[in-house]
Amino acid sequence: MSDKKFAGIDYFRQAAAFMVIAIHISPLSGWNKGIDYLITYCIGRIAVPFFFMTTGYFVLAPYVFSNFKNKYTIHKYLVKNIRLYLIVTVLYIPISIYSKNMPKTIIEVIKQLFFDGTFYHLWYFPAAIIGCIILVYLIKKSMQSTIYFSLIAYIIGLFGDSYYGLIENVPLIRLLYTGIFSISSYTRNGIFFAPIYILLGMLLTASKFHCQEKVCKFGLILSLFFMLLEGWVTYSLNLQKHNSMYLFLPLVMYFLFQLLLRVSGKAPTWIRGNSMILYIIHPAVIIVLRGIAKVTKLTKILIDNTFIQYISICVLSLIAAFCIQVFLERKNRNVPKRKSMD
Repeated sequence: MSDKKFAGIDYFRQAAAFMVIAIHISPLSGWNKGIDYLITYCIGRIAVPFFFMTTGYFVLAPYVFSNFKNKYTIHKYLVKNIRLYLIVTVLYIPISIYSKNMPKTIIEVIKQLFFDGTFYHLWYFPAAIIGCIILVYLIKKSMQSTIYFSLIAYIIGLFGDSYYGLIENVPLIRLLYTGIFSISSYTRNGIFFAPIYILLGMLLTASKFHCQEKVCKFGLILSLFFMLLEGWVTYSLNLQKHNSMYLFLPLVMYFLFQLLLRVSGKAPTWIRGNSMILYIIHPAVIIVLRGIAKVTKLTKILIDNTFIQYISICVLSLIAAFCIQVFLERKNRNVPKRKSMD
């Protein structure tokens, strides 16, 4: 796969990172909560599924479509992300202590480590890791059963998320979800949420699953409209336990990802790593900005004004991410290379 083919994907990584930051700030809530919800918590929800789909496209597909012989990409991905997750978990321990988010029992440790994330945004890592492992196991058995599992799991997840209000008063079904929520605070995890998007990304490496560009554009507009309508209805009727999962979201992602694949050109190489760093560090930057605002007595401007807060977090996070990238690049250059054995 040539890098020149994926400019659209790489540029959108950056946009998706900014969407995630917006989700944690609600930048338009000071102006209009309804508009903020539609933009931030409906349209913005395409960010994480997009990252899952890139995993399916670039990581899982090479392994599966090599008849499970090309183990390098999947092995490298799992090792890298497990290691990164553990490192970031350690780095966030002081902030977890400060925010009183440390687990108090072994059950809470397991719950955070495997489902909720050791800090509120870090749930993505165990979700991606567990989602990949589940799909690898299922695909080796049967592609058909993998598709069925991903669809059924997503539907189950929907009723624990945006449609929870429809089932919370049904005794037997509520008992099932009580069990789910005892081990995971949300259904947006590696079992119910991640598999369908990782699988969708993997399938889109095959041209037979693609649509014509006109169909993709029309399909994206139509599915996005229905997702916004769906989001507004579930929000207005107070059905939502959370708002990560929508019925029309997979359809939106199916059309969007194809359109991004069609964008030709080559994005700067720094964008890929930059988006992940932004994702990881922005909660810490939020805390730093709150501290700065408190010391300078600018809380009303920098924090209470959520739009200015959002812009400030994005700028500070970009600066921090750039500094981290420069540091890591210099560190890698200074690592002595092993001499080859002739």
